[in-house]
Amino acid sequence: QVQLVESGGGLVQAGGSLRLSCAASGLTFSRYAMGWFRQAPGKEPEFVAVISWSGDSTYNSNSVKGRFTISTDNAKNTVYLQMNSLKPEDTAVYYCAAARGSLLYTRTHHYDYWGQGTQVTVSS
Repeated sequence: QVQLVESGGGLVQAGGSLRLSCAASGLTFSRYAMGWFRQAPGKEPEFVAVISWSGDSTYNSNSVKGRFTISTDNAKNTVYLQMNSLKPEDTAVYYCAAARGSLLYTRTHHYDYWGQGTQVTVSS
């Protein structure tokens, strides 16, 4: 049974930082691209960042480029999202997801497994 469990969300002031973690179990971590998405109230899910199954390549959305960094620790089957210079518009539920394959997937339908989400709230 595949499980993705996010942690690290919370309330932070604008300009602050948070690091989200997503622990994966039940899958061969090195065969999956790992992505982060977010969804604000009343909005569609938004792609945030993805890292390839090899860990060699990453891709960020324009809205977070230069502020967020995705990384993995294959020994721990964990993917991270380091979020710096947070803005109120970053407020959302953040989800990690796993997509089997070698590409950098940015669409929700590419992903096979999803976590339950963790709330990030940025106050102004």
